[in-house]
Amino acid sequence: MKRLLSVAVLSLLCVARVLAFTVVIDAGHGGRDAGALGLTAKEKDINLKVALALGNMIRKYHPEVKVVYTRSTDVFVELERRARIAVKAKADLFISIHTNSTAAGRKGTAAHGTETFTLGMHRAADNLAVAKRENSVITLESNYKQTYEGFDPCSSESYIIFEFMQDRNMEASVKFARLIQRQFVSTAKRVDKGVHQAGFLVLREVSMPSVLIELGFINNRQEERYLASSHGQTQLAQSIYNAFKAYYSKK
Repeated sequence: MKRLLSVAVLSLLCVARVLAFTVVIDAGHGGRDAGALGLTAKEKDINLKVALALGNMIRKYHPEVKVVYTRSTDVFVELERRARIAVKAKADLFISIHTNSTAAGRKGTAAHGTETFTLGMHRAADNLAVAKRENSVITLESNYKQTYEGFDPCSSESYIIFEFMQDRNMEASVKFARLIQRQFVSTAKRVDKGVHQAGFLVLREVSMPSVLIELGFINNRQEERYLASSHGQTQLAQSIYNAFKAYYSKK
């Protein structure tokens, strides 16, 4: 009887450990912040649809995992609040979903493909440009200079701080980012633009393995059609889910 009770207790402990896994899914932009714009599509809408689809897949196939959204509707959520949601949920993984664009704006461009970022140093000017664009959303927040301690999203000098930050979750973040990029290629047949490091504020503020995904270029007309389609959004969500499944199975 004691042995049976011990086995039962161990089983419950194992279940409890599995149940403790929490993933926070962050749909970038929202509300008054449309994000990047295509000819007809808006980044905020693409991000939300892919985020919700991803969350539904995780809940369906891994009911033991707790899924938390930073937003599930078209609302504006400050970057600092997105991070607070993840920290409060004691998340084990943070996934921020975005859609890319180049300086060409609404005009046609040859830029295409997916890329995934982790927090880190700016090894290339392109990485810094993407970080500046995504971080500029904080200027829509009141008192953003106080909230982010004087951080200027448009100043290269503000990013020097990332050179000195030690991210104990970097290895896990990079591992997950690589899994995502592989799935984008194999599942969604997208062009792989690689895994990069950059100074995204939303990643700086969280304390768990985290990635920021750029699904594709909305100002590339062909990619815009794909990103805005239900087929494309499902494929992209499936790719991220497949990467999550592989990452989660090793935890």
